[in-house]
Amino acid sequence: MVFFFSWSNFYSSISSNPALLRCCVQLLPDCAPHSISYVLELLASRHCVGCHFYRAESRGKSWDPEGNHIEHAPYGPPFALIQGTLGTYGTVFKDIPTEACSTIRRGSVAWVDSGPEFLVSLANHDEWNKAYTVFGLVLPEDMEIIERIAQLPAKLEVWSNINVAVLENPVPLHVRRIKRSFGNLNLNTNRGTSSSGS
Repeated sequence: MVFFFSWSNFYSSISSNPALLRCCVQLLPDCAPHSISYVLELLASRHCVGCHFYRAESRGKSWDPEGNHIEHAPYGPPFALIQGTLGTYGTVFKDIPTEACSTIRRGSVAWVDSGPEFLVSLANHDEWNKAYTVFGLVLPEDMEIIERIAQLPAKLEVWSNINVAVLENPVPLHVRRIKRSFGNLNLNTNRGTSSSGS
């Protein structure tokens, strides 16, 4: 099962190619069943009003393009991630318990604390150990989109004595469930097909 993010105002920001508007995420129900239960509820509601990305930070000089940490480089800032929320207006969010999943790798989608704030990682964050529940993985062919979001104009802010980059214009997102074949995770065919199947 996968779901994809799509952006309503991202088109003019990054490309004239509509194919770059979508980003597929493979969900991980085996290691994060509580998280996936929430995502399925969100998908069933057929809207995600209020869902958006609001923070975007590149790899800087601390990680290489494959997400590997460069020896002796700091671990941020920038922190090589984009952050958003899957909390919808008018919906009461119930904290999601921490679930035993892998450490954050390039492409990992994970909750910040107990949600609904979440992050998508641009790098391998072994230094975070297993502090975050990873509930999905961005498909490798869609990481270019995440990289482009990290390059959007941002302003510096300080959160709890930590420098962060907040998008000048938050990027609204929508979620949809789609049916895919996962033989080799090459999901380029039928890119626009959506379904209620798994």
